[in-house]
Amino acid sequence: MIDLHTHTFFSDGVLLPSELIQRARKTGYRAIAITDHADISNLESVIKSLTKVCNDTNKVYKDIVCLPGVELTHIPPVLVAGIVKKARSLGAKIVVFHGETVTEPVEPGSNRAAIEAKVDILAHPGNITDDDAALAAKNNVCLEITARNGHNITNKHVAAAALKAGAKLVFDTDSHAPADLADKAKREQVLTDAGLNKGQILQVIMNSEELLKRKGVKI
Repeated sequence: MIDLHTHTFFSDGVLLPSELIQRARKTGYRAIAITDHADISNLESVIKSLTKVCNDTNKVYKDIVCLPGVELTHIPPVLVAGIVKKARSLGAKIVVFHGETVTEPVEPGSNRAAIEAKVDILAHPGNITDDDAALAAKNNVCLEITARNGHNITNKHVAAAALKAGAKLVFDTDSHAPADLADKAKREQVLTDAGLNKGQILQVIMNSEELLKRKGVKI
């Protein structure tokens, strides 16, 4: 299992990073990115804290890789590019952007701004347009199929738009609590429910592996 979108109590999750990592190990994860919600107010502190725990984890455990990341959330589209650049400069290995989910009042144009800024993953992008999906393909931005209740309402639309445009899909849990972590069976069920066949599901898994390779991460 590779899961590149999770949360701890540094934002709205319920677990310490160390407990999240331990539970992920026991669930069979090979790699996890901790991507707590951030804007410019807490960007530096979140990335600094997560970098510390991931560095310690990677020194101690050989069966899981931990990556410090961030989910940039409810940021005005005009500010997105600058904050993405700042997050990377502070050491975020995985930059996720909180897409235009249908369950929250995300500012219109957020999907486009994140794709233009070349984030790593556009999370739960809701009713993403064909034009934005095509730009995601061009900019090598992964579109997320999510296990998160509510955000997953549009998984079928996201999958169809990505396949039509040739954009890469990844699976993430958007975990906030212990029960949110997924094993392989849950991953396959979520991806099947999104309308993907066996070959497409395998490609989704490979896309996460390829993203880590681009980051120089060996698992």
